[in-house]
Amino acid sequence: MWHLTATGTTPAPVLQTLLHHLAEGDGCDTAVGGPVDEQTVTAATRPLTDASWEHAVDGRWIRWTNLAGDAGVQFDAFAAQNANSALATWTVWAGPNIDRAAWAIHASPYTPAALLASLADGLAHATGTSTSTAPTASRYARQFVTTSPSLPQIPNRQSGSRSP
Repeated sequence: MWHLTATGTTPAPVLQTLLHHLAEGDGCDTAVGGPVDEQTVTAATRPLTDASWEHAVDGRWIRWTNLAGDAGVQFDAFAAQNANSALATWTVWAGPNIDRAAWAIHASPYTPAALLASLADGLAHATGTSTSTAPTASRYARQFVTTSPSLPQIPNRQSGSRSP
């Protein structure tokens, strides 16, 4: 019916959101064989629109990104119409840009809009781009990591000269 893949660096709160949806049975709200339509895309990305994320159309892709450009959601209209394709219809990501994401989730065409909206909601509110109104209460606290953890600084211990 549908599938997701997540990179190994996907933060635990993101994975918890996915597991909660599976446990609650939210994975069956997309009709088998039903194409992705405008309503599905609108429902899945409503949290990004509500948070005033920028969106752009680039050929077959529609991308929503936060103002900093370090998190986003991408919809591939071509992949959505080719259900048997190995191409990801949806990509949820965070990092320097979509091509160098710190983490990413790739989803197939029939991934439930409610699940995608939940991921988008957590991403939008965790990156500080929500609108000035208070965010909607959520049953699950989310703190999505948008950057890779920095490595500790190791002092350079080279001496200025070498003695025999």
